[in-house]
Amino acid sequence: MLVDMVIDGIDVPEDGTDPVDVAGLLIERTANGDREAFAELYDMLSPRAFGLILRVVVDRAQSEEVLQEVFLEVWQSAARFAPNKGQGRSWLLTIAHRRAIDRVRSAQASHNRDIRAGFRDLGAAPESVAEQVELRLESERIAGALQQLPDAQREAITLAYYGGYSQSEIAALTGAPLGTVKTRMRDGLTRLRVEMGVTR
Repeated sequence: MLVDMVIDGIDVPEDGTDPVDVAGLLIERTANGDREAFAELYDMLSPRAFGLILRVVVDRAQSEEVLQEVFLEVWQSAARFAPNKGQGRSWLLTIAHRRAIDRVRSAQASHNRDIRAGFRDLGAAPESVAEQVELRLESERIAGALQQLPDAQREAITLAYYGGYSQSEIAALTGAPLGTVKTRMRDGLTRLRVEMGVTR
């Protein structure tokens, strides 16, 4: 956690809350080509982004590659950051999560191709094709249901279940009060069950 870090005279409190959105200010400066602001943003958020990526990707070397991709995207797309739609930390960590998921999906697709090629070479069909299809369909249903949730609920659930963050960590990441995060997760999970057609 950053402790009393000062960026252009703005203190980041020890508890991780960010009422003035220091990350957002750095992203705005980065959008104007400010390399120093970009370096400060990297120092400030790369450990948190790497932790999120590593939880999703698991492989350390691949996670390091994804982290570089994330900050390249931040440098290239900083002008698209909209301060009125959320904090800079959340914007950057959303990019990190999306990139991590993309890497996992890409690796899984490659793995599936290798398995299919192996069975084709053996002249046999895999015994668990039905299970693989069922799991893939279930994943697609969950992803589709998540997209139906309001942004705040989807963000909280994604950080918790894909990122492995606790509710208090999510509160620190998003700048929302802990009670708000708990409400978002409860309401989001309730709505997710409805979207998925779960009755119990």
